[in-house]
Amino acid sequence: MANIIKTLKGTKDILPQDVNMWQFVEENAKKIFTQYGFKEIRTPIIETTELFSRGVGDTTDIVNKEMYTFEKSDRSITLRPENTAGVVRSYIENGMSRLPAPVKLWYKGPMFRYERPQAGRQRQFNQIGVEMFGIKQPTADAEVILMAVNFLKSLGLNDLDVEINSLGCPKCRAEFKEKLKSVIKPYLNDLCEDCQNRFDKNPLRLLDCKVEDCQKIYSLPEIQEIIHSDFLCEECSSHYTELKLYLDRMGVRYKENKLLVRGLDYYTRTVFEIKSNNLGSQNAVCGGGRYDGLVSQLGGEETPAIGFAMGMERLISLIPANEQPKLDGYIVSNFPTDAFILAEELRSYGLNIEFDLTNKKFTKQLEKASKCAKYAIILGEDEILKHQVSIKNLETGNQITVNRENCKENLYL
Repeated sequence: MANIIKTLKGTKDILPQDVNMWQFVEENAKKIFTQYGFKEIRTPIIETTELFSRGVGDTTDIVNKEMYTFEKSDRSITLRPENTAGVVRSYIENGMSRLPAPVKLWYKGPMFRYERPQAGRQRQFNQIGVEMFGIKQPTADAEVILMAVNFLKSLGLNDLDVEINSLGCPKCRAEFKEKLKSVIKPYLNDLCEDCQNRFDKNPLRLLDCKVEDCQKIYSLPEIQEIIHSDFLCEECSSHYTELKLYLDRMGVRYKENKLLVRGLDYYTRTVFEIKSNNLGSQNAVCGGGRYDGLVSQLGGEETPAIGFAMGMERLISLIPANEQPKLDGYIVSNFPTDAFILAEELRSYGLNIEFDLTNKKFTKQLEKASKCAKYAIILGEDEILKHQVSIKNLETGNQITVNRENCKENLYL
């Protein structure tokens, strides 16, 4: 017997019995995001590697360690590890800056990162996300955060914590970085290799480290004093204060987390995460923030922007399993041609109908109908001769016989 070919490590089949949960999440995303004026965009899974090295940042773990990159026809191509850069590329390339602001876009689809598989995260994983372009005011930040919360609530997820922070703008952040480096430098040799590499390239990312020994160092009083200092310039401070006022007025409960920096280089000012208490240490279900410099960084005009992304696998792991949807009807008959014709007739009305393709015994068919359908549609010799059908409600056991042309109306009951 030949060896069975299995899925690659970090990939997973989404089986028919699980697909309804995915559709539930996707349909709620479309419903909620549409209410806020967001329109769906679908970008390619493959992009030029330069898009991510310029957009995501060459100091990030994603670019340095996790991207699936290959050479083809003298070009470097990468399977997208995230989709903000791709949406920004599309925004620029397709001239969306000429549209009235705000331009609101949402997406769903697979992403690819070479990392250790963990709870709710695979090497091929799926994200739902949104991007809003053209609004610099904190109203955009508040709307995006509120929309994320309302979307999660629509899925039945209420045990959530919203965390926010402001990273400031490049101007006010520069002084903070230097102060941070000065207090951390004496401990540089005790930090992990990643933190040592980030120290000069992007010291703000030091705060994102999950290594326990590094976290202990960053918890020292002199380092905490710098972390919790008010380094924001007047404009950034005003933006952050207004955001909190909006969230307060909209009833969004949140916590400020000065260690929240997110893992991507393009964030400015507002960053946020929404966490679930049911996922252990890797508990973030939504992450996002403002990236006012990314559009110009990728060749477009200066454009304020904000967005978020959610991992669908993590979302689905939190949603209680529900029953598989049942067929509207299952035709029970030992006359396969007549059953086939009736099935097609009922399907033409938008009903979900099946019949036994192998013409099993009547009792076997009825047994299957009771497991997968709301109604058994019985088509015996008498029914065929009289141009009738018998309809059995498989929940109550009630059975009626009606003229064939009235069959569909009785399946809607």
